[in-house]
Amino acid sequence: MTSHRLRALLRKELIEVSRHKASLLPIVLVGVYCLLLPFIFTIVVPRVTGDRLGEDADFVNAAARSAGAYPNLSADGRVQTFFFQQFLLVFLVVPVSVAMSAAAHAIVGEKDARTMEPLLATPLTTAELLGAKVLGALLPAVLIAAPGLVLYFASIAVFAEPGVLQTMLTWRSAATLMLLGPGLALIALQLTVLIASRVQEEDTARQLALLVVLPLGALIFAQFTGRVWLSAAALAAAGVGLIGVWLLLLGLSVAVFDRDAVLTRWR
Repeated sequence: MTSHRLRALLRKELIEVSRHKASLLPIVLVGVYCLLLPFIFTIVVPRVTGDRLGEDADFVNAAARSAGAYPNLSADGRVQTFFFQQFLLVFLVVPVSVAMSAAAHAIVGEKDARTMEPLLATPLTTAELLGAKVLGALLPAVLIAAPGLVLYFASIAVFAEPGVLQTMLTWRSAATLMLLGPGLALIALQLTVLIASRVQEEDTARQLALLVVLPLGALIFAQFTGRVWLSAAALAAAGVGLIGVWLLLLGLSVAVFDRDAVLTRWR
């Protein structure tokens, strides 16, 4: 894989995104929603209703496995820590699921615009082509999510109980942000590109690729109930494993991407 060709194609993908800024609006809106939701749930609602989180036995029990190791936190602080850690993963995954639309369009849209043929006639390898499609969809989502993450932690510092921010700045959060989140994003987007290269419609590619999010949704739900709690080491191992799965998916995508068949089938 030649880096300068990959960079050139990636630049092209980002230029295409910049020309269609409206396509980024759903990512922004979903990101804002995911940012506001945990604070509405943990800060606004308890203050409006007067019911403290630490007085709810179900919340306290659910938080016991995660935040119970922080005896210096108040009961409210432990419950807040529990929910903020859960919503951190949601905040990372949901915008990427929206970015899957961009990944589907990056392949199927090339067919509609009749720009796939010139690309396939260049010296670009299939791995470079598909890798650039994935990164071209991922980078805008990352650039939009990054300021949101900063605001997320800053809001915790301002609005949460004392000490909650310190419990969020841990190896568990680092594993989520640096390994698990990227691994999930790469798999979701690579699977979208793989499916989009085999079908004729963007909607079909998106709907089939969204199936990969369902097991993650089940895991998030299990964590919210407190029945499953992944440690920092488990999250890091899962993230490394997911990146390995992405590399396998990339290899599979290259293997099934028949240039000649794509051109003749899409004419």
